[in-house]
Amino acid sequence: MDWVGAVVRFIVSALVLMLVGYIIPGFRTMGFLNALLAAVVIAAIGWVIEATLGKGVSPYGRGIVGFLVSAVVIWAAQFIVPEMQVSILGALLAAFVIGIIDLFVPTAVR
Repeated sequence: MDWVGAVVRFIVSALVLMLVGYIIPGFRTMGFLNALLAAVVIAAIGWVIEATLGKGVSPYGRGIVGFLVSAVVIWAAQFIVPEMQVSILGALLAAFVIGIIDLFVPTAVR
């Protein structure tokens, strides 16, 4: 993976998180730098979980387990990222909306 592609994916992910913050109740809106930090934190937590538990728990596993793991990762990121506040319902809705957006604007190479 080249570094330009990684930077573009993180910027797109940050913009998606900002959009989700505006449309999802229970997901507090944040500025661009915090959204960029949240994108990095979510990617790192997701990578650790996927490396530990395998590809079956990744959001790309396309199952309910992947969806729930995505919601937990989004919820857990709030404890690391300043200005990010997510309720459990907000994390579930955000995981759903981010999954839908990812169908049209993929942020990772599959």
